[in-house]
Amino acid sequence: MRVILAEDSTLLREGLVRLLVEEGHEVLAAVGDGTALIEAVDEHGPDIVVADVRMPPTHTDEGLRAVLEIRRRRPGTRVLVLSQYVEKHYATELMSGDVDGVGYLLKDRVAQIGDFLDALDRVGAGGAAFDPEVVRQLLARTTHVDPLSRLTPRERDVLDHMAQGCTNASIAEQLVVSQSAVEKHVNSIFDKLGLLHVTGYSRRVLAVLRYLGS
Repeated sequence: MRVILAEDSTLLREGLVRLLVEEGHEVLAAVGDGTALIEAVDEHGPDIVVADVRMPPTHTDEGLRAVLEIRRRRPGTRVLVLSQYVEKHYATELMSGDVDGVGYLLKDRVAQIGDFLDALDRVGAGGAAFDPEVVRQLLARTTHVDPLSRLTPRERDVLDHMAQGCTNASIAEQLVVSQSAVEKHVNSIFDKLGLLHVTGYSRRVLAVLRYLGS
């Protein structure tokens, strides 16, 4: 894939560039701030952008705002966002739109090279990849009336895996149940949460995350 990388830490940026090149990807540009990221994307038109949430000058949300602007200008651009911590507001904002080709990972996950490359490939192929810890914290959000309380423990497990971007077959394997059992749980989840039926792997994730962000 043709990749543009945005990370203000020179050490991490250089390490990721080397890893991506060794894996056969073409790194079109490696930059250190959001403005340079937008300019690089306009110039090169990459397949996927890998960007840190917090970058100069304020180290708050420059990276995310740059990614959202890129998605606005070029809706087909895939983006994999990296964050040091679970930024609930930022995660919800990023996931409130179409999550085809969107990923959100904690930087600890980048240290697990296999997990990072798997997420990169999944997002690059148009799927979704969300860090399990991000999903758990979003699922833990409470409101005055918590519809999640209607779910059984097994349905909550299935929902957790759905929001991570797992397919029914993958959920069945991880939970050691049949795929038909997972399908029944999925249907029950959408019924209890009052979510519209959607088709497609990432569309299902989108519906779940829209609910979580409501």
